[in-house]
Amino acid sequence: MNAYEPQARSSTFGRMHTRLADINDALPIVDIYNHEIETGVATFDLVARTLDEQRLWLRERSGVYPCIVAENKAKILGWACLSAYKPRAAYATSVENSVYVHPDHQGKGVGNLLLSELIVLANEHGFHSIFARITGNNEASIELHSKHGFQVVGVERQVGRKFGRWLDVTVMQRLSTEQLSC
Repeated sequence: MNAYEPQARSSTFGRMHTRLADINDALPIVDIYNHEIETGVATFDLVARTLDEQRLWLRERSGVYPCIVAENKAKILGWACLSAYKPRAAYATSVENSVYVHPDHQGKGVGNLLLSELIVLANEHGFHSIFARITGNNEASIELHSKHGFQVVGVERQVGRKFGRWLDVTVMQRLSTEQLSC
């Protein structure tokens, strides 16, 4: 595993950078995630996470499946992670990404920075395929992923139910530009 070097980028509201998340980031991460659980459809979780559950989740995020945060002046603006795509061994070169941005900072380049850094990490860790599973016709997320080379590979119709309505999942995929030898 290569050492992850934080990246600094200019944004429309100052300087922000990414870094690997640590256990001290559990509270802002769970706040951002629970807001989406309670008000949005980007996750199919229906029950808010506790701080202890978030700490445990973060402890499991290391090595090739990291969690990163975007911050500005020590304030967490969003977070993102890579997760195993499927448990079977043949899927080991594929990952799924997740990107969540605090509602006050959406549309300001935070998601763009987080996703670009996840792609760097996925490539550094030798992953060939990155998947995004985008729920509820989230056009902003679809546009963000398209900007980073993801293509729609399918739509799963009415696979989840939240807030009294059926939700589709758009599946997007990005292949590494580096070729793996078999």
